[in-house]
Amino acid sequence: MSFFSSKKVELPAHNCVLPHALKIPALEKLVGKRVVLASNSPRRQEILRTFGLEPEVVPSTFEETLPFGGFQDIHEYPVATATHKAVEVYERLVTEQPDDAPDLVIAADTVVLTHAPVGLQSQSQFADQIGGPDPQDILEKPLDKEDNMRMLLDLNGGRCEVVTGVTIVFPVLEAPGYKIKSIEERTLVYFAENEESLLRAYVENGEGRDRAGGFAIQGLGGMLISKVEGDYYNVVGFPAASFFKFLDLLIEEEVDFLSD
Repeated sequence: MSFFSSKKVELPAHNCVLPHALKIPALEKLVGKRVVLASNSPRRQEILRTFGLEPEVVPSTFEETLPFGGFQDIHEYPVATATHKAVEVYERLVTEQPDDAPDLVIAADTVVLTHAPVGLQSQSQFADQIGGPDPQDILEKPLDKEDNMRMLLDLNGGRCEVVTGVTIVFPVLEAPGYKIKSIEERTLVYFAENEESLLRAYVENGEGRDRAGGFAIQGLGGMLISKVEGDYYNVVGFPAASFFKFLDLLIEEEVDFLSD
């Protein structure tokens, strides 16, 4: 009598690349791979779907409590947060599902910074190239309507800087078994000289209550904006163009990246 089954264990088929995706190296390399988005953000999911990628969604359990003061350059904050999110999800899935470990985990964190310097150019950088001397403060989600109004009055007629850190984690042979790569994208958002009555109407609508900076550019908050310098999708929550170029670059430079 045999106690062992000869039946093969079938792993789930992974198909994250949608039919309308462009035939670029990064997306072609992802066909049949298990790609995971460590975020429950519907905006990030929608942006990725727009460009032909529909990853599995596994929200990170990392508590976003990193101290702002722990960073010499505040632009490092979203990169660090995204890195913690990606690593937490990757390590959890490898432990829980070792026979079907992810090929790629993607995480992102977007922050709104005040006091954007004059003439700042939107940019995409590798995380180890981040730098800048100008002190800036992070605008978090408003505490209540009055806090939301305070934020909008402060931004009104001025500009803010939206920074997204994107981190990916992928398996490699050497310890600890995975590699981490990150980029960050910066975009300037210019606010029009809005009447206070318009700001108050927006606050009363409530759209900005759960958004960093107290506004949503892709929604009614777009009425408050005069122009955007840089990647619009970055302001929404994910810099798709830079992300896919980043993957293309890694395919060229990293031997272990998405290897079969």
